[in-house]
Amino acid sequence: MLNNFCFQNPTKLIMGKGMIAQLSKEIPTDKKIMITFGGGSVKKNGVYEQVNEALKNHNTVEFWGIEPNPAIETLREAIALGKSEKVDFLLAVGGGSVIDGTKLISAGLLYEGDAWDLVKKGKADKTIPLGTVLTIPATGSEMNDGAVISCKETKEKFAFFSNFPKFSILDPEVTFSLPDYQIACGIADTFVHVMEQYLTKAGESRVMDRWAESILQTLVEIAPKIKENKQDYQNMADFMMCATMALNGFIAMGVSQDWATHMIGHEVTALTGLTHGHTLAIILPGTMDVLRQQKGEKIMQVGTRVFGVNSGTHDFRINEIIRKTREFFNSLGLTTSLSENNIGRDVIDEIERRFNERDVHFGEDGLVTGAVAKEILNKVY
Repeated sequence: MLNNFCFQNPTKLIMGKGMIAQLSKEIPTDKKIMITFGGGSVKKNGVYEQVNEALKNHNTVEFWGIEPNPAIETLREAIALGKSEKVDFLLAVGGGSVIDGTKLISAGLLYEGDAWDLVKKGKADKTIPLGTVLTIPATGSEMNDGAVISCKETKEKFAFFSNFPKFSILDPEVTFSLPDYQIACGIADTFVHVMEQYLTKAGESRVMDRWAESILQTLVEIAPKIKENKQDYQNMADFMMCATMALNGFIAMGVSQDWATHMIGHEVTALTGLTHGHTLAIILPGTMDVLRQQKGEKIMQVGTRVFGVNSGTHDFRINEIIRKTREFFNSLGLTTSLSENNIGRDVIDEIERRFNERDVHFGEDGLVTGAVAKEILNKVY
């Protein structure tokens, strides 16, 4: 049965070729803007030039160097700069990591203490407004209020919720120069975002199920085409739309959510540095395998509707669907075991220890404890 829900998404989505020019209309000229960037790829693909042109009549300051898995150590520097410059609007230009980091900056600018306190608290109530120019489709951060922030010192990584962007600009052409591995991880991340909201309880909403399946079907269809030609506008536009729609709340209305695969993946990234989307490609098949009894009905449904698995015994079909899920990730060029990435069993033991210490119960039914996480990771070792 559909669960009660209240839905609102205030982000204005601006999509299409040349739409970065719209920046000048979206940010008032009386604002002091801090523009945040990653490592510099925007200077090679024309994005930096387009942003500068659009904001030539605005008062701006730049902060560079927000890394993949944005670190509190870096974000503290950005917050200090923003405070000294009396910034009152933020523009994140980059992928999910830059946007996530900027969400914490927007809260940190109005917070007197250390911003890591806000991360540990899990949310912030007071923020300054921000907009985004998305350059890497994957996280959906451009149209939600979530972020994930890391601490290098303690090798920890936590989810944090603050503000929705006021607007986000998506131009598929800026994705044409992305490295193949980044695209593969982005597709995997998007796929697993959908599965976290879909592969839960059967019979809650036909509408949400079919909306989620349409994203999964699209990803399976366009992935090989993108691998062949990542400069096809329509395919990259579909990819961008999939990534945004996968985590902007639209497919989550009234349905149960899981997120155990993500919680385990965050720990793997924090401890080893493996790219987030890649960790999910490794872990999801293990989650499906270990929780096959609880998730069986939805696994069978995704098998029929997305992977075309329609015949055989119950166990055969579930095994085949897990195999096809792993095969899909392999087709992107991603490995799907920990050992292939030189990740040892000590990492599995540490994740179990951390989960036990925090007394976690992840998943739609709270079944994923430290012991179950260890079982999942051993399945994909």
